[in-house]
Amino acid sequence: MDKSISILGSGWLGSRLPALFVRQGNKVNISTRSAEKLRQLKAVNVSVYLLDIERLADNIQDFLNAQLLIINITSKNLIAFKNLIKEIEKSPIEKIIFVSSTSVYPSDNGLCQESDRLDYLSHPLLQIEKIFSDNKHFQTTILRFAGLIGPKRHPGRFFSSGKKMRDPQARVNLIHLDDCINIINRIVEKQGWGQLFNACADSHPSKQAYYTKSALSLGNNAPEFLNTEIASNKVVCNNKLKERLDYQFIYPDLDQIPW
Repeated sequence: MDKSISILGSGWLGSRLPALFVRQGNKVNISTRSAEKLRQLKAVNVSVYLLDIERLADNIQDFLNAQLLIINITSKNLIAFKNLIKEIEKSPIEKIIFVSSTSVYPSDNGLCQESDRLDYLSHPLLQIEKIFSDNKHFQTTILRFAGLIGPKRHPGRFFSSGKKMRDPQARVNLIHLDDCINIINRIVEKQGWGQLFNACADSHPSKQAYYTKSALSLGNNAPEFLNTEIASNKVVCNNKLKERLDYQFIYPDLDQIPW
């Protein structure tokens, strides 16, 4: 691939991306808001920047000195993102992968597909997605991840605090970390720019079945459920991702993940 890549955000997912891109021979920049994590990331062969989009620093253009920008932060500050875009427009950035979330789909949406017409005022992430996808200075691919699971995010611990779970028969929409990383890489490999993709495992067991099995597999008590009527019939469709990127999931079946 041999590119220069900047990764905005070094959280649970973002911190695992540099190793892949460095192995492929790419020059990688990564940002963090934590001085402690700054020291940790310097152990990897990447350039590390202390950055916060709500208070853009003088080094923002140094960080943006790349061809590809991967945005993977939890901020929903629309004004901050608009200010960031002004800086991106002055930089060499040509392509952007914006990591979003399937939470933009309402819980009563049924089968959730990228072609669904959503009210952009209903969710701040939709507004942020739009200002990136509408911009003509660069090409943006929006990647809507389902709930993230993987190392240090075992679903058997999600409800270990004793909090009762609603909607026991609602379907789960989850994706493993390994698939998240591979899908981002696949977008770059296949030049999947200017697209919108849902990213979610194939299987959608009920919350009661899945989280009970996950908790018991760790020796924990089964979570308690509120026997309410189903309020959510949401099932995230991943067909477009598999077809356009010719992608085969590592963990299509959530019940087959080897924890």
